[in-house]
Amino acid sequence: METTRPPVLDDAVGTSASLARVAEGDLCTGCGGCAGLYPTALTMRMTDPGFLRPVQVAPLPVGADEAIAATCPGLGQTVTAQGRQDDPLWGPWRSVWTGWSTDEEQRFKGASGGALTALLTHLLRAGVVEAVVQNAPDPENPVGNRTVLTDDPAAFAVTAGSRYAPSAPLDMLPDILADGRRVAFVGKPCDAAALAAMRARDPAIARTIPVIVSFFCGGIPSETGAKEVLSALGVTPDQLESFRYRGKGWPGRATATLKDGSSADMTYHASWGGILSKHVQHRCKICADGTGMAADLVCADAWDVDARGYPTFDERPGESLVLARTSLGEQIAQGAEAAGRLTLKSFDMGTLAAIQPGQRNRRRALRARLAALRILRKPVPVYRGLHLRAASRQNDVRTNLRNFLGTLRRALRP
Repeated sequence: METTRPPVLDDAVGTSASLARVAEGDLCTGCGGCAGLYPTALTMRMTDPGFLRPVQVAPLPVGADEAIAATCPGLGQTVTAQGRQDDPLWGPWRSVWTGWSTDEEQRFKGASGGALTALLTHLLRAGVVEAVVQNAPDPENPVGNRTVLTDDPAAFAVTAGSRYAPSAPLDMLPDILADGRRVAFVGKPCDAAALAAMRARDPAIARTIPVIVSFFCGGIPSETGAKEVLSALGVTPDQLESFRYRGKGWPGRATATLKDGSSADMTYHASWGGILSKHVQHRCKICADGTGMAADLVCADAWDVDARGYPTFDERPGESLVLARTSLGEQIAQGAEAAGRLTLKSFDMGTLAAIQPGQRNRRRALRARLAALRILRKPVPVYRGLHLRAASRQNDVRTNLRNFLGTLRRALRP
């Protein structure tokens, strides 16, 4: 397969059985990978209630279904340890730290400690890559995202901070390949999984995108969720000049800046915990990898927890978890530290479950949720090497039963 060429529509087939299965099971992650592979046949569009989905606009070429089946994260994911430490909850890894950017502005603007921004800065300054593929706020839709190719670290002042909205960065794949520069890719865990599968099939993609960076993801909320946040702030979309989901502090506040210069904001706990998390797409609820197992480097919040074991969201200087999954990721993180761009401290991987309860609970519950869907003959992703049985055994029987029955009820709901 040569993704640098447009699909040949001679002898084309009409539709993809793989995409039909994804649609039937509501399994799409919205990564844009299929549209990136076949841009003349598929395009990403916003669909109700506000998720990005592939729409077929022309016949697919022969062989497209095989490629989509092999790379679509909605259909499944395969993880191999390849000699690395392999945790039942967190997957393969080599080194883990907590840390923060030594640039105080980066640390302040980042969603946590600005570590991801510091790593990207290092990749550009050290010449490891020539540009970075990442999300940025969409100027035409301030609560939305657009994919950008960044070659100047000064632009990170705009792109820093989490963006809890749909994004399809892989539909930019033809532009990335045509650009010709060596790039680092920043994306959700599902984006990273799709890209890793593409790189394994196409050396041109592997050469162009040698570095994959990801982050812990709690799921993708719909645009309807973002509009509900605006409504809770008393802001209408036509009043909005810009919107920040997080950042400017840790965890930072969701902040709407209006065209008249005024602003309205709410806490992270209220915006994510109270609103956005209730609008997460179905595929995210049965995700086996919210922690970027296919990436070289992954960043997350290194939350403190209270006496009950719940994360505390009191504002304070940001601190990131920095997880190197590959030897390349390890070298990049250590290089950023040696260059003075990143402060790193040792971290005990055994304590990660305590500070990331959302990821922990979803991984432990997943096998029960998938079992409920299988009983109803619903399509589900095929996961290999993700230790679902071992993770589920960390739950008691009652918790697994509750997740099984809850999924059953939701799936049967009209």
